[in-house]
Amino acid sequence: MTPLVAGLILFALLLVLLVGGVWIAIALAAVAWFGLQFFTSTPPDVNLFQSFWGSSASWTLAALPLFVWMGEILYRTKLSEEMFEGLAPWLGWLPGKLMHVNVLGCAIFGTVSGSSTATCATIAKVALPELKRRGYDEKTCLGSLAAAGTLGILLPPSIIMVVYAVAAEVSIIKVFLAGFIPGIVLTVLFSGYIVLWALANPGKTPRDEMTFSLREKLYRARHLIPCVVLIVFIVWVMVIGWATATEAAAYGVLGALAIAWWSGGLSRATFAASLMGATRLSCMIMFILAGASFLSSCMAFTGIPRALAEWVAMLAPNKYLLIAILAGIYLLLGTALDGVSMIVLTTSIVLPMVEKAGFDLVWFGIFIVLLVEIAELTPPLGFNIFVLQTMTGRDSNYVALASLPFFCMMVLCIALITAFPALATWLPDALIGVTKK
Repeated sequence: MTPLVAGLILFALLLVLLVGGVWIAIALAAVAWFGLQFFTSTPPDVNLFQSFWGSSASWTLAALPLFVWMGEILYRTKLSEEMFEGLAPWLGWLPGKLMHVNVLGCAIFGTVSGSSTATCATIAKVALPELKRRGYDEKTCLGSLAAAGTLGILLPPSIIMVVYAVAAEVSIIKVFLAGFIPGIVLTVLFSGYIVLWALANPGKTPRDEMTFSLREKLYRARHLIPCVVLIVFIVWVMVIGWATATEAAAYGVLGALAIAWWSGGLSRATFAASLMGATRLSCMIMFILAGASFLSSCMAFTGIPRALAEWVAMLAPNKYLLIAILAGIYLLLGTALDGVSMIVLTTSIVLPMVEKAGFDLVWFGIFIVLLVEIAELTPPLGFNIFVLQTMTGRDSNYVALASLPFFCMMVLCIALITAFPALATWLPDALIGVTKK
């Protein structure tokens, strides 16, 4: 039996298991066992033990639960209230006024959260009531929050980025750095749309009569300083080589605990809740990664990735056509799977094709992260849509339609990094190159 036929059989089996409601990690491991048992002469039990132990005993992967815990700690503090108070006085001059707080607040909190849903929920719980009280357009507020919440997985440190870096065997630090410029571009695109919308609909933006002196603005912004210092410190110690990603994550946890204590949000209850929340999420992700590692081992023994890469080379498609096809596949997967599952399910198959086409794997990581962001807005499994539906009582379709213009901005960002790959690759190449000299 040829590797491509074996691949089709395994893919069909995986679909059957997932549709049947089997846990993703169990489905991955079951497919890998089946593939090794029937399509190779390799004993599946030995590979199972090696794959599960090897994926779990990774020093690099130790950064994952620490970054998750850092976000869980800050999610339970008063950081969102302080962000709104600190950002609002500076944004009154822009068309759209306080709606820009949604975007910038999510961008700042996203850099220390690493989670899309946590970022969306944290900023929304303060911004939505306040903007509604002031008379801002609800639909645009919901759309901006749903979309800007996804910045939590594009701006480092990001949980999804750690998962991709481990699965693709690329530098976590490089993937982190690669997310900065695309994250800034996407933030500007979101705010740019709000400006254009406000200019086109002047009657839907309430007049803000409050004015602040420079001294008052600086005083209100003082609460933003610890958060900004924390993220700059985490990234800088990794870039200059003082700490690995895991060590930097440990510093991040200490910094998050300090911020929570300083803001009065740290108690025995919040500490225990953050620890349990981080434990549950980390265990789920690592279980999925273990199943994916076993499946990757199966793929290697059956030769399916190599056969696919050779097939793609034989077809000799335009590399941008290949990227467009992959984007369509990921958008389709995003309607049914979460981001972690999308990445671990596809990397063993997709990466050989991407490398064969000549794409940089760090760049491709940012490409996938942007597509995972879009999945957060895509029914029926858009997690940010569910968050806002729960918080507002609005129908999920209403929230999805509200986020449609921002969905288009995300597609535009993907087009920009595809046309100009240096947006993702320049910063890691420049900084890592400088630190090595």
